[in-house]
Amino acid sequence: MTRVVWFLVPAGIDDPERVSGGNVYDRRLRDGLAQRGWDVRMLEAAAAADVPAALAAVPRGAVALVDGLVAGWAPDAIGAAAAIRLIVLAHMVLGAFADADGAALDAERRALAAAGRVIATSAWTAGELVRRGLVDEERVSVALPGASGAPQGHAPGSEHRLLCVGVVAPHKGQDVLLEALSRLRAREWTCTLAGSLAVAPDFAAGVARAAARFEGRVRTPGVLRSAELERAYRGAGLVVAPSRAESFGMALADARSRGIPVIASAAGGIGEAVAGGGALLVPPDDPEALAHALWRWLANPRLRARLRAEAVVATHRAPRWADTVADVDRVLGAA
Repeated sequence: MTRVVWFLVPAGIDDPERVSGGNVYDRRLRDGLAQRGWDVRMLEAAAAADVPAALAAVPRGAVALVDGLVAGWAPDAIGAAAAIRLIVLAHMVLGAFADADGAALDAERRALAAAGRVIATSAWTAGELVRRGLVDEERVSVALPGASGAPQGHAPGSEHRLLCVGVVAPHKGQDVLLEALSRLRAREWTCTLAGSLAVAPDFAAGVARAAARFEGRVRTPGVLRSAELERAYRGAGLVVAPSRAESFGMALADARSRGIPVIASAAGGIGEAVAGGGALLVPPDDPEALAHALWRWLANPRLRARLRAEAVVATHRAPRWADTVADVDRVLGAA
């Protein structure tokens, strides 16, 4: 008998201009569950007003997987959906974001309380949900994001090419990285900040203005398509993640799968994403500490060699999307 799951996601997860870790995760899950024999019936919501009608389309007793962003928009609709077996997919913990307001935090709490199960996309996220009293430990499972890159070599001179991948927004900390790089003008380096400029346009405009002051050494190309992003990874010697808040860090998982060393802030679940070596971690929102770590990378060939060797070993431990889908499959099957 065909297994059916209704999957409610934010509108536009396939939009190439709206690339985010959550959208990538949702797409991979949709496609992977279908490959495992699930009949995945997609529902979309662009705003809170869309959620009740979307859930009304789900038959009584059916299994519904709801992206946590959507669930937080309409906690009353989630609470009213008692006739379906509802599972929330939690990509993040709102309380980890400095700008989260009280209404959003309350909506997150009510939506998670109404879910039969919660799937967290990192062990850190699951732990935070439990620690904050948002979900009971027995109701939460973990399905780590996967990575799809293959190990790559290190081209001569690549140590000077830095890559930061992520939506250009305050929680990703690109401003912290630029402040750190301003202290390293005497060193040889270039940096690409790849990610959507449309999510936080005022912040992104400020980042672009700051980047322009580096006279071509910092690029802000916006979203890089699949082939472009692959070229960026292949040309990079180091991936930098200066996030203020991060539930996991899928760009770091992609770096790990390719054997690229990482310098990142020790925010949220980043330590989980880079477990196994090949990384330097610094305190979040600390440009001086980040500048020092980058200086060590640029100035110390022995450190670079060690981190590269550790990163290559770590490629064998990088999670794969097939594992992610299998973990979610088990939760859906038991719902």
